[in-house]
Amino acid sequence: MDPTSIFGPLDLLYPHAAYVLLALVLFNAVTRWIGHRRHVRQNEEDGAEAVERFAPHTLSNVLLFLAAVYYTTVRLEAGAIVLFLVVGIIITDYFEFESRLAEARTDRSLELPKGALAAWAVAAIYISYKSLRFIVDPLWGVIGA
Repeated sequence: MDPTSIFGPLDLLYPHAAYVLLALVLFNAVTRWIGHRRHVRQNEEDGAEAVERFAPHTLSNVLLFLAAVYYTTVRLEAGAIVLFLVVGIIITDYFEFESRLAEARTDRSLELPKGALAAWAVAAIYISYKSLRFIVDPLWGVIGA
C-alpha cells in the first residue's frame, strides 16, 4: 500500500476533491429546495405536528461535512475554510428548521430559511471559486496586467 495514502480507495478522489464538493453543495441546494416545499405542504395539509426533517437533506449535509473533512486532508487551508462554512450551514439549518416549527405552531405561513440560504450561498461561492479556478485564473491575469 502506498504510504502517502490516508484513506485507501477514497484517495482516488484526491485530484477531484473540489469537484466532488461542488457537486455536493449543488445537491444540497436541490434537497434544501425540495425540503422547504415539503415542509410548506406538510404544514398546509396536516398542521405543525406533521412538519418533520427531510431525510435526504440531512444526508446531503452529512455528505457535505464528510467531503469537507476529506478536503481538509487534501488542501489544509482551503479545506479548513470549507469545513468552517459547512459547519455554519449545518448550524443554521438546525435553527432554521426550529424556526419553521415555531412558525407552523403559531399558524403562520412558512418563510424561506433565509439564514441557511445565506450560509449556503457563501459556501457555494467559495467552493465554486476553488473548484472552477481554471476559469477565474486567466481573468485575474488580465486584470493584473
